[in-house]
Amino acid sequence: MAIEEILTEAIKRDASDIHLTVNRPVTFRMVGDLVSVDDNPLTPEMTESFAKEITTEAQRKKIEEVGGVDFGFTFGDKARFRVSCYKQQGHYAMVLRLLPSKFYSFEDIGLPPQLVEILNIPRGLVLVTGPTGSGKTTSLATMLNYINENFPRHIITAEDPVEFVHQHKKSVVTQREVGEDVPTFSEAIIKSLRQDPDVVLIGEMRDIATMESAIRAAETGHLVFSTLHTTGAPRTVDRIIDVFPPEQQAQIRAQLAGTIVAVISQVLVPKLDGTGRVAAFEIMFATPAIRNLIRESKTYQILSEIQTGSRYGMITLDDHLKQLYTQGIISYESALEVAVDPKELGIQLSKIQPATVKKKK
Repeated sequence: MAIEEILTEAIKRDASDIHLTVNRPVTFRMVGDLVSVDDNPLTPEMTESFAKEITTEAQRKKIEEVGGVDFGFTFGDKARFRVSCYKQQGHYAMVLRLLPSKFYSFEDIGLPPQLVEILNIPRGLVLVTGPTGSGKTTSLATMLNYINENFPRHIITAEDPVEFVHQHKKSVVTQREVGEDVPTFSEAIIKSLRQDPDVVLIGEMRDIATMESAIRAAETGHLVFSTLHTTGAPRTVDRIIDVFPPEQQAQIRAQLAGTIVAVISQVLVPKLDGTGRVAAFEIMFATPAIRNLIRESKTYQILSEIQTGSRYGMITLDDHLKQLYTQGIISYESALEVAVDPKELGIQLSKIQPATVKKKK
């Protein structure tokens, strides 16, 4: 198969990822599982040919120097991919993530309408968290697109690589790619503050410098969005604070308590009807009580605040999984697989008769 055929087939099958590696057939990730498209293992010559078709000479040079490169790739007018091209056992290999070709609405991806209210606030830190492949980028793109369509703002993004391409609508959108347009995330944030921003998106908070810069940007009157590979609001807060040395943690705790607006933690769960996956969310809004818990190093009590904060639009991941199970959208097994407390959720689900859903044939 030529690379064009592989990409076209992935789009046709609605695969989320394409794996191209030596001694393994072309492999798609379909509804969370890896599926080989045929029985023909790829050779080193094939994977190198695929890589050369979609990489530049500069990118291949970087692969030879550091072992890999990440970039965005537009496949004509059909789709856009996020590509990780790397060396393994001396041979080229690639993983291509198929990016949605359109922006989704809040209803499309299940984001609660209460989140719309925070998109017009002037400053603060909004974090979208979850494991790799949980839809964080799609959720952030949905929120930025809403701002772009409804408010006259200057939106600056720092991404590695740029994934969703935003056109100028009501807002002006500046998208910078780390490694191409700017050397690091932290440098992108620092420079952005001189570019009259209203909204700043940081693709990922990977290190102390980026976290420090993000918090400072939120403190100085900007609405800042970013991601972390954590699950749940309490773990997210602890992760940020624990990155810093002990002598800085009290200060960071106070700064975080003052700037954090919301934490949206999400996972993707296979649908019972076989039509794909659905996002399950944990939503935390920074109420005065939660800000105080962060400030006083009592993050272990945040979950209780979320459980009792439904009037603010908050919900725990396990409660959302319970809702999805009750509606017949996900199975008992799938819910427990991603639950925070599988034992307790299992007890609750065993008392529920879920709605009947007809499976796709």
